[in-house]
Amino acid sequence: MQASLTGHLVFSTLHTNDAPGALTRLVDMGIEPFLVASSLEGVLAQRLVRLICKHCKEEQPITQKETIRFEKGRVAPKKLYHGKGCRECQGTGYRGRTVICETMHMSEQIKEGILARTSAGEIRKVAVKQGMKSLRDDGWRIIEEGRTTIEEVLRATKIE
Repeated sequence: MQASLTGHLVFSTLHTNDAPGALTRLVDMGIEPFLVASSLEGVLAQRLVRLICKHCKEEQPITQKETIRFEKGRVAPKKLYHGKGCRECQGTGYRGRTVICETMHMSEQIKEGILARTSAGEIRKVAVKQGMKSLRDDGWRIIEEGRTTIEEVLRATKIE
């Protein structure tokens, strides 16, 4: 925090469930809210999701359950894929990983929330209104590209 207050760009890791959770975690660690609000420029949360194996990838029929399972109000993409399992993926249907992420930029409203010790959930609502895409939103993009499955994104984002 001292380095960031003197104008240095500091990157650090912190274990939290999501980007807004980092703000409350820093305060819980004993950093004064005014220091968190004045020193942070943004927070990036990330998760790794498994990619469908390219060697055994096949189209999966879309059922009614899958069209509503991912998120209320969302419609499944025109095509869904899964890996049936092969020698290349050792029968898992997955091979390789990619990142899904959410980036929360600090705004005046979010800084005010930090100073007021607002919950991470309330800060999340503000960040989403200001355009933050959630981990699950980014995961949905990977599903639509045919690179992973609904189940994999749900597994990686179950805390949302």
